[in-house]
Amino acid sequence: MTLDKGCKGHIIMVNSQVPGVPSDPRSCAGCGGKIADRFLLFSMERYWHTRCLKCSCCQAQLGDIGTTCYSKGGMILCRSDYIRLFGHSGACSACSQSIPANEMVMRAQGNVYHLKCFSCATCRNRLMPGDRFHYINGTIFCEHDRPGAALLNSHLPALQSSSVLTNQKVC
Repeated sequence: MTLDKGCKGHIIMVNSQVPGVPSDPRSCAGCGGKIADRFLLFSMERYWHTRCLKCSCCQAQLGDIGTTCYSKGGMILCRSDYIRLFGHSGACSACSQSIPANEMVMRAQGNVYHLKCFSCATCRNRLMPGDRFHYINGTIFCEHDRPGAALLNSHLPALQSSSVLTNQKVC
């Protein structure tokens, strides 16, 4: 079994029509068609039409927005979507284990968590969509176990509180 940690690749634009050098048309890794265009892209050890190398989430043509792309779980992603979906490391912020591309996740303050890891630091109860939680200094607390809860009046707004975002599937 191998862990899918993701892969960062470079995008290189190639001139397919070099004068005096005969070349057979290459097949596009995206659509499978022959690449007869003057320019093609080479990324992740495969050739692509410029229109076919796209982010699986936002559909941006990757050759137009930069020179890098990311691959994880069979998806090709732009940098923004890779970070949005998997964080900077592609790992759960609580357990540091890899998050598979097809797994549902919870998010808080820019961090990404496995569903089972999104729980109160005090009582260890798993937080569900719609539950209120408090994110204090990088730690998640349920409404009941918020530090200092007994000291605050119930009508005062909670410090750094927010609602749990709905479970979100990748893309």
